[in-house]
Amino acid sequence: MGVALWLLFLLVPALLQLSGSPSFASPSPGEGKQSVLGNDISWPQCTTGLPTGQAFAIVGVNNGLANNSNPCLAEQLRWAEDSAGHPEQPTVSLYVNTANPTAAGSWWPDNDEYPAGRAVHNPYGPCTPGDHGKACAYMYGYAKAYDDAYLRGVSNPAGYFWWLDVETENTWSGTDKNANRAVLEGMTDFFHSIGAKVGIYSTGQQWEQIVGTVSSSSNLYSLPSWLAGSLNASGAASACSNAPLTGGGRVALTQFVLQGFDYNYPCP
Repeated sequence: MGVALWLLFLLVPALLQLSGSPSFASPSPGEGKQSVLGNDISWPQCTTGLPTGQAFAIVGVNNGLANNSNPCLAEQLRWAEDSAGHPEQPTVSLYVNTANPTAAGSWWPDNDEYPAGRAVHNPYGPCTPGDHGKACAYMYGYAKAYDDAYLRGVSNPAGYFWWLDVETENTWSGTDKNANRAVLEGMTDFFHSIGAKVGIYSTGQQWEQIVGTVSSSSNLYSLPSWLAGSLNASGAASACSNAPLTGGGRVALTQFVLQGFDYNYPCP
């Protein structure tokens, strides 16, 4: 058993003894010691307590959908900045909701400009009115990433690592995985264009259902993976050996849930 895993087995039972408490009062495993774990939070924690003692933090900028804003982002970023630090993880990262709503969305692109007047190079050709394929899906992803960077209340967006949250609870095409992939490629291209780094959050099952296999020609290939779905700390440590979501990448983080909080294990 590795040292880090042994440490987790010692720390998690202490957390299980904790009772509910007010904001900023729920310790991470290892409080009082140097925790190896991070926490991620977003809009569901706007009205609940927040963990403390985390080594690093990941904050969601949306309010559950790709087209809206976390109403308490500023407060949560202040919480995140108090993270203790981890040698292999950014102290504060961000994550964003993703989707491919096509005609069901409140907005869908019909050209290759975003914002208006700013031309975007589209690797899938021109996005035109009525197109719900890869070209306009790419532009949708590019536009939502632009909004996340500049309209959600994030200062210095280029200075953050951005995780793309890919889950079946958001709206996706059930018949066109290529268009779903194009949304994420558009988001990745935008974040890369401002100098930011990008990774993918999902489970293997959900990723396969939404996107499937990604070729080496895609900008998603080789991105780091943050794997959800572990049941406990030991399972999260073991999940570091699982396959990444895309070829050429690596599993950088794994997640488990304990007492209503998301904990994240940094893979070696």
